[in-house]
Amino acid sequence: MTAPASAGHASRYRIVVDTCADLTPEIAATLDVDILGFPYMLDGVEHTDDIWTSITPKQFYDKIRAGSHASTSAISLGRYLEFFTECAEEGTPTVYLCFTSALSASYDFACQAAEQVRASYPNFELYVVDNALPCACGELLALEAVRQRSAGLSAEELVAWANEAKTCVHGYFTLDSLDSLAAGGRIPPAAAQLSSKLDVKANLSFDLAGSLSLTGVSRGRKKALKSLVKSFKENYLPDQGLPITIVSSDAEKDADWLEAAVRREGGAGDATIIRGSVGPTIGAHVGPGMVAVIFWGRDRAEKISLTDRIAKRVRGAE
Repeated sequence: MTAPASAGHASRYRIVVDTCADLTPEIAATLDVDILGFPYMLDGVEHTDDIWTSITPKQFYDKIRAGSHASTSAISLGRYLEFFTECAEEGTPTVYLCFTSALSASYDFACQAAEQVRASYPNFELYVVDNALPCACGELLALEAVRQRSAGLSAEELVAWANEAKTCVHGYFTLDSLDSLAAGGRIPPAAAQLSSKLDVKANLSFDLAGSLSLTGVSRGRKKALKSLVKSFKENYLPDQGLPITIVSSDAEKDADWLEAAVRREGGAGDATIIRGSVGPTIGAHVGPGMVAVIFWGRDRAEKISLTDRIAKRVRGAE
């Protein structure tokens, strides 16, 4: 799915995201961005993630509960070539905030396509940014990117902004079951079975590269949800005027509880909270019952270890 952006004067440029950013349908309909749909398979039939246009979250997750198998693949090199060529022929500078390279080959394909298109259109301004963010974390980055564009940042400046800003986006997740991760080969099946028997819920976040990381485990769902609130409290920066996102994969009651708990924390009572559903691309891997709180907070890059800081400086000096 591609939502077209209108052409304009020389300072106008496209902001492009993909459906792994899990924009809500309401935001997607009004936000001036292009959206590239990830392909996914459901019971052997290929679909394109269209932000819940052709299937509802309830229908999708009920199918998974009933035993349907869902899988995903990267956006193809050919699709990127097609889209970037359209942008180049239009001549509007383009910035693509791509789903994390740590979890998909799409970023590599996008870079290959961009290189080919730049060779054919050497004067075309095209940037591909690895957002290093899973799920609806990409939505918060996109929303603020649009605001920064309106505030006057050029395309090149927006790229520098995004690469700095993405480490201030936080996301904390819990899964009701590890079965979908096991089915997709992300974890051993035995680990999922043991987790189910012991009623152990995984608490997850992501690192600076955008890879999922285990932050802890909780016995029971309520404790897992409380761990999300704890992570929010430790990392949220109040008085920033920036929205908070709470998403779930068909677990609205738990998302309601989480929203109420987050609002009780300091500085979040009057914050704008965006509620959304995890799309089929991400949902194929996490399954029904995932709940997440996503927000702008302390710079995660400041928490890296001393040795990682040294490595970062060395890479910067090369």
